[in-house]
Amino acid sequence: MRSYGQFCPIAKTAEIFCERWTALILRDLVAGATRFSQLRRGVPLASPTLLSRRLKELEAEGIVERRRSQRGASWTYHLTPAGREFAPIIEGLGIWGQRWSRRELEKHEMDLTLLMWSLEVGVRPEAFGQRRCVVKLTFADQPEGVRDWWFINEDRRVELCIEEPGVEVDLYLGTTLADMIYLYRGDLSLATALGQGRLDVHGPAWARHALPRWLAPSRLSREKSLRPDAVPV
Repeated sequence: MRSYGQFCPIAKTAEIFCERWTALILRDLVAGATRFSQLRRGVPLASPTLLSRRLKELEAEGIVERRRSQRGASWTYHLTPAGREFAPIIEGLGIWGQRWSRRELEKHEMDLTLLMWSLEVGVRPEAFGQRRCVVKLTFADQPEGVRDWWFINEDRRVELCIEEPGVEVDLYLGTTLADMIYLYRGDLSLATALGQGRLDVHGPAWARHALPRWLAPSRLSREKSLRPDAVPV
């Protein structure tokens, strides 16, 4: 971990927080990720070796602690009280980014893996009440193998499947990767996506009616761009 060589508490905090990938690792821990595989999905461009090193550094600083999984065969990662104090900083970065960062996506920013991880932790399975609802999401512009995804919503929990789960699908969603990211970020409203044909929805009325609650915008997605040159999507 690089040092600024200063005793200033801002410098000392920046040495930890501003190390590459650290803010994103903390973002995912704040969001509820606990397993190494979950954290990898949030930083797909970081190698497993680098991610492991960052976690060890955060553990040495008293920001993250490792615990044995329930089965005892692996480790889980959790924020300590010191780590949890980073939560409002993470949220503040997100709010600033929503208000002032570039709003039009470039090709290299369209990360399918990150989107699916974000949806897995962000959708609200309780929107379907006591019913089990299987949602199939299809990206028309993606190659076979990563085109279709399934969300099994049951008992107020959601399970993301990358292969057909063998159960009946209730709700079918069809869109492009860019438009799904715009929906998730709050740049594109659900009503606009449906009205412009950028999101196709098929299924029984009870499932379609629950879709706005299932895809309800997050706190950050409700922040509007304040850039004078923001490009509408």
